[in-house]
Amino acid sequence: MEKITKKDLAEVLVEKFDLTKKESNEIITVLFDEITAQLVKGNVTDITGFGKFVVKERKAREGINPLNPEEKIHISASRVPGFKAAKALKTAVDPK
Repeated sequence: MEKITKKDLAEVLVEKFDLTKKESNEIITVLFDEITAQLVKGNVTDITGFGKFVVKERKAREGINPLNPEEKIHISASRVPGFKAAKALKTAVDPK
């Protein structure tokens, strides 16, 4: 399995749209920054055919200390980013 980086994505834009490396890197940065900004506000970013970026709320709960299984610990409520793939993306990944 290969890993693709932000730099690799920017290079694809350079090749496909005849942009400079700086321009393509700025486009990628703006895109990711805007998705992040919307999640910080609690908004959903829905990209048709790709998926939805959402904020999930985790409730406070009691857990078990992994270093001492007999000890209970309090786990605070938190907000975490989530992603739900669109049907088109799921089908592209596994066309069964």
